[in-house]
Amino acid sequence: MITIRQMTEADAGSASALEADNFPDGWTEQAFEETLRLDYAYYYVAEADGQLIGICGLRNIAGEGEITNVSVQTRYRQKGVASALLEHTLKEGEKLGIRDFTLEVRCSNYPAIGLYEKFGFQGEGVRKGFYEKLKESGEREDALIMWKRQAMDGTITTVFPAN
Repeated sequence: MITIRQMTEADAGSASALEADNFPDGWTEQAFEETLRLDYAYYYVAEADGQLIGICGLRNIAGEGEITNVSVQTRYRQKGVASALLEHTLKEGEKLGIRDFTLEVRCSNYPAIGLYEKFGFQGEGVRKGFYEKLKESGEREDALIMWKRQAMDGTITTVFPAN
């Protein structure tokens, strides 16, 4: 059974190890510890059998939610862990009064982009060379900037028209 709970500083080492396995520029243990001390940062972990298998973060930046650090152990991918974490994180953000959420994702990370689209995020721009070098090529990679915007009447709005 998978459970989701708030991340604590005691989870920083496991979260950092997970990031290192998944990203060439993953966060350090110290980065997680420092972020968890911020009053506008909310991070969550997914656990299975007492082991950290996924993470997802939220920062409340002037009333907008920035989703960060969505990461799941390889063997738990395609099993709904990232969906459960993202759904939980978005709901927690809504409880804080956040109506609009944003995130960045590698342009080549099609599974993640598909997940975010499932939750109503849409691409609104690109940050050139945003991510550190890729393990395979040694080149920097662009980030797709995605937003999930909620209008005052509760409908989802976007900057770009739907295709």
